[in-house]
Amino acid sequence: MNIAILFPGQGSQYLGMGSEFMTSSLECRRIMDITEEVCGAPITTLCADGPMEELTRARNLQPAITAVNLMCWTMLKKAIEGRRQVRCLAGHSLGEYSALHAAGVVSVENTIRLVAERGALMDREGQKNPGGMRAVLGLTVEEVEEIIASCSDAGRVTAANHNTEQQIVISGDVKGLDQVGVVAEERGAKVIALNVSVANHSPLVADAVPLFADFMKNIEFNQPQTPVYFNVSADTEDDVVKIKEMMAHQIASRVRWFEIIQGMLAEGVDTFIEVGPKTVLKGMMRKIVPKGIRVTTLQFDTPEGLDTCLSSLED
Repeated sequence: MNIAILFPGQGSQYLGMGSEFMTSSLECRRIMDITEEVCGAPITTLCADGPMEELTRARNLQPAITAVNLMCWTMLKKAIEGRRQVRCLAGHSLGEYSALHAAGVVSVENTIRLVAERGALMDREGQKNPGGMRAVLGLTVEEVEEIIASCSDAGRVTAANHNTEQQIVISGDVKGLDQVGVVAEERGAKVIALNVSVANHSPLVADAVPLFADFMKNIEFNQPQTPVYFNVSADTEDDVVKIKEMMAHQIASRVRWFEIIQGMLAEGVDTFIEVGPKTVLKGMMRKIVPKGIRVTTLQFDTPEGLDTCLSSLED
């Protein structure tokens, strides 16, 4: 059994996430305490009761989801240590920071410090350059890029996430998103607005890149103890300097998720566990894995879900 751990990012949030782990585990409660100390915000209350509009602000959402991811990982690691070996890790956009922690690159506190700063910078860029993100279903990334090029006078839009062969997320200003969305629908695509407050992974947030790179200079990074597939390169990397460079550029660069999962499959991964809220990444797997290739896809974000996941690993 070759196991890959996948961590979700923005868009996977829901009210109540992480509450059962915090109630049942002092370690999980401590992770949330650290998150609130670092952020100076009532993340526990926002996760439990919202309001959702406030939770989805980048400055709150990024540490909130990361804290829940880290709680789930802490409990899974404790359960499988010495029994199962993790082959590799990856995180979708924001989830990449959870993967870095799981690989031993950064501590819990530094992981939260990183995502809190990232969220604050992206929140600021979102207010300065308003925009959003929309999923385009039914077209390839090449077809979406062609449409974007044909609408270049309408606004600023980019293909931000290559999630599956025919699930592309576009990011940019509203005028551009509207125009690209109309043309995409004319070509048979389904276009869905995403519940995010910032045009992530687009030129509209590029001013955050050098500021975040400067912030990371004071954060200790270690070499990964387990291979991490990075969003920017869709490949693994051991050099700490290069990792920091990629994490800075990741803010405005494309998430190459489709290529990451293809790379893992090529390396023989046959079991994928989504560790964190909801089943967004598990759902993508069904559209990425080629027909004829058998893999196991699991997910959990509650103690009960973890028990079910562990039972599946023992089958």
